Amino acid sequence: MSDTVLQQEIAVEQQHVDRVYARLAQLRTDATRAEKEGYKVSSAGTFGALVERDAMVFHAARRRRALDSEHEGLVFGRLDLATGAVHHVGRLGIRAENAEPLVVDWRAPAAAAFYRATAAEPEGVVRRRMIRSAGERVVGIEDDLLDPDNAPPGMRVVGDGALLASLSKATGHGMRDIVATIQREQDEAIRSPASGVTIVSGGPGTGKTAVALHRAAYLLYSDRNRFAGGGILVVGPSGVFVEYIAAVLPSLGEDSATLRSLGSLVEGYDATRVDPTPVAAVKGSLRMRTVLERAARDAAPGQPTELRLLYRGTLLRLDAETLRRIWQKALPKGARRNEVRRAGFDGVFDALWAQARSLRIGGLPERRDFEEELADRPDFRDFLKAWWPRLAPIHVLRWLADPARLRRYAGGVLSRAEIELLAGAFDGPATIADVALLDEIDELIGKPRRPRPRKNANPFHVIDGIQEVSTYADRQRAARAADTARPDDYREYAHVVVDEAQDVSPMQWRMLGRRGRFASWTIVGDAAQTAWSGEAAELDRARDKALGGKRRATYTLTTNYRNSAEIFAVAASVIRAVLPDLPLPRAVRSTGVDPADLVTRAGDLPDAVREAAGKLLTEVEGTVGVVTPVPRRDEVAAWLAGTADPRLQVVTSLQAKGMEYDAVLLVEPGEIRRDGPSGVRTLYVALSRATQRLVTLGTDAHWHP
Repeated sequence: MSDTVLQQEIAVEQQHVDRVYARLAQLRTDATRAEKEGYKVSSAGTFGALVERDAMVFHAARRRRALDSEHEGLVFGRLDLATGAVHHVGRLGIRAENAEPLVVDWRAPAAAAFYRATAAEPEGVVRRRMIRSAGERVVGIEDDLLDPDNAPPGMRVVGDGALLASLSKATGHGMRDIVATIQREQDEAIRSPASGVTIVSGGPGTGKTAVALHRAAYLLYSDRNRFAGGGILVVGPSGVFVEYIAAVLPSLGEDSATLRSLGSLVEGYDATRVDPTPVAAVKGSLRMRTVLERAARDAAPGQPTELRLLYRGTLLRLDAETLRRIWQKALPKGARRNEVRRAGFDGVFDALWAQARSLRIGGLPERRDFEEELADRPDFRDFLKAWWPRLAPIHVLRWLADPARLRRYAGGVLSRAEIELLAGAFDGPATIADVALLDEIDELIGKPRRPRPRKNANPFHVIDGIQEVSTYADRQRAARAADTARPDDYREYAHVVVDEAQDVSPMQWRMLGRRGRFASWTIVGDAAQTAWSGEAAELDRARDKALGGKRRATYTLTTNYRNSAEIFAVAASVIRAVLPDLPLPRAVRSTGVDPADLVTRAGDLPDAVREAAGKLLTEVEGTVGVVTPVPRRDEVAAWLAGTADPRLQVVTSLQAKGMEYDAVLLVEPGEIRRDGPSGVRTLYVALSRATQRLVTLGTDAHWHP
């Protein structure tokens, strides 16, 4: 195909894209005008006019926002059908003034063939074209001729195939938007039935994360009332990963999903620290629930064991045994201590009242007055607060940092070796594994009873006598937002997406299950990449309980679109050493560039890292990931602190899960391989993050299988 033909075909697509953007500008102008006109509707002065105005303004503003957000790369595909019809596919559906479809929304049924059609089953598609744009300018096209027999005379076919061409491009700073390169097996998972559980498995580079995010966008498109109303929760393994995918859903036309990492699911926490693998396995075990149950019912540190109170010249005394009986009565098995705190206080009042009456204290008032007298005394209030304090989950978790308490709670539940592993593991800020324990403790102790804050009926109120200037429509929009706002600890999602699910521990599945009790699920992962080193049967039980008895549909992705064949061959050799029969995805492209394996002395490692990273930044246009063993991340980042290129990112081997870079510099692969039972699997993941270049650099020349 000559450059002249390529330019002619680009010009053809540019003509259509120009028409689309002209129509987009007109629609945006119309939406802005409708928003302004809406404010005039109320001139009649009736309540009905006010409601009509508000509805017009609200829907016009919403439409304008959608049109503004989908400007970049709006049109990315074209389908030439055997019927002679032509459909352009894009991020948003656009129609001409005569209702002719200029762009078909990628989620619409009419666009499904863009992803599903193959040469074996063209589904009525003769030619599939990917259109690549920069702003409003078409800069490239790539074609797949799927049905040559039905191709009309003179049909031109440009390039070597849309998918492989797109995969050779730089990924940029966020996750590559592959809405234009979804293939049939991925599309089937994306459009699977909304109910039940959709399980998507596949090796590195098969597009599992892309499937999960596109599925979230598809569900919101296909049943907005259900999924936008109840909400979609997308959970990833780390904060780095969540930041990486944060731009994807808006680029697909959706921004209403909630993105969380496993370390930020609990209100008030955003944990990034990672426990050593053996410690994480113990913390993630279901046996920790018994340990936490014991802790949740135990006395707080410094809890008084006796009450001595001088009342009208007479000593009232409740000894340790009496207080223990009151405690046990107020906190029966299954009760949550924060929620029955009042019952404990009532038990103390009862015991003191009975004692005061038995001692025949002179001038003893009525019961209510007696309680009010005691409640007014600071020493008595201080006793109640110390005897039955209002607890937050972090308070109980910190008790496990006391070796004596840890042994008492864990005795007979954890082995002596496991208890020793946990010694010191609860000092310092919470780890990612701790967040699931905090959620469990929250379930065990309950919420403190606090008066509910009164809703401010006027959100524009500043202080008494002063409020912001607002229109009726402003106030109605604020009221709608208040009605649909979700609390930070929201637990009634309509759909939950779990990415890198193979690393979710049993305790983390319990945490997820509390947020997905009424939800359908999309579960995405690869068993070969798991870092979970605990008992597999326990993990299965916890996952099954979280998902309930919902119908399950399973999809397996078999093609590695990310890695070149040369890069994936290295990763495959590592995992084959421990799992020789594991079915691996097939890498579909070759760059002709073999990965480089560099060995240096320990003292020269910092300079070698800087040199290798700098070279990769010159060799690729896109991102460069420097992947390190977990303990070395800050050290390596300090070596590269003088590198100002924003394309460079330093992550640990665990943070690299789900990530993708144009080039990867993997530091000390031997250390990663030797890190516990899951070290080989973690190394397999780290080796499969690059799309174009892979360099391994370390002081150990013998890390290879």
